[in-house]
Amino acid sequence: MAWTVTYDLDEFRAAAGDFLGARPARHTTLLTVVSSLVVGGSGRYGDQPPVYGWWTGQGSVEGAFLCTPPYPPLLSPLPDEAARVLARTLAGNGERQITGVNAGRQTAETFATAWTGLTGAMSAVEQNHRLYRLGTLTPPDPAPPGRPRTATAADRELLVTWYEGFARETQALMDDVGAQVDDKLSHDGITLWELDGRPVACAGISRTVAGMARVALVYTPPELRGRGYAGAATAAVSRAARAAGVREVLLFTDLDNPTSNALYQRLGYRPLEDHLVVSFTPAEHTVPEQGHPS
Repeated sequence: MAWTVTYDLDEFRAAAGDFLGARPARHTTLLTVVSSLVVGGSGRYGDQPPVYGWWTGQGSVEGAFLCTPPYPPLLSPLPDEAARVLARTLAGNGERQITGVNAGRQTAETFATAWTGLTGAMSAVEQNHRLYRLGTLTPPDPAPPGRPRTATAADRELLVTWYEGFARETQALMDDVGAQVDDKLSHDGITLWELDGRPVACAGISRTVAGMARVALVYTPPELRGRGYAGAATAAVSRAARAAGVREVLLFTDLDNPTSNALYQRLGYRPLEDHLVVSFTPAEHTVPEQGHPS
């Protein structure tokens, strides 16, 4: 049993693609980041080359990770032994600066314990997320006034402003906001809720991978909140995904935000599992770490 580590995306996909695709909900972030790298190239998230790896257990792949600096490594659910061995593997390679980890709760905690024990670093939970899966969609009733429409290139300037607002409010680490918007627009991945010809909220969705797509970057400008627009946009993008044949429609919420958690459950989303983003810093430094935007 061992980790294989590579800088070659094609090699990683050939080795771990079936493993990731067999459980698309559990591997949602890994799958969507790989999809973005295939489309946007290895520089999609930063100047440093991404690194990938897979854990081979009893003759088959039983775990995977990828890291796109400056974001922390993304880990699939891992056996405890695999998480500990990965910590040793990454700690032993001085070329990679590992400042955190992003994974399901148990895997993140096991990796963090191993990492701090090996390196003496301090650890802190920076984000506590819950992954939801859509069951029976229940749109808002009554619905707010307005209608949905798919965003186009003509909406780009407004969307960049909104994505920047989202990043400020959530303290999300976002590489190039314009590139994020362009990527979503390239696959009709943003739905606007429009009132009297004016966009009042948006909801994005990832590319469909292995029958799965994930709603992300739901945003309403502060002055327009409390009117149901975000819920309507989320219901619209979720309905469109289902109509397009997406089998598993997912989304993450911040567990510190009870309003959004309650909203998505009213729409028919059901809890699947919790994820942590944990930061690692030497005792004399404090560097906040953020989860992956894709």
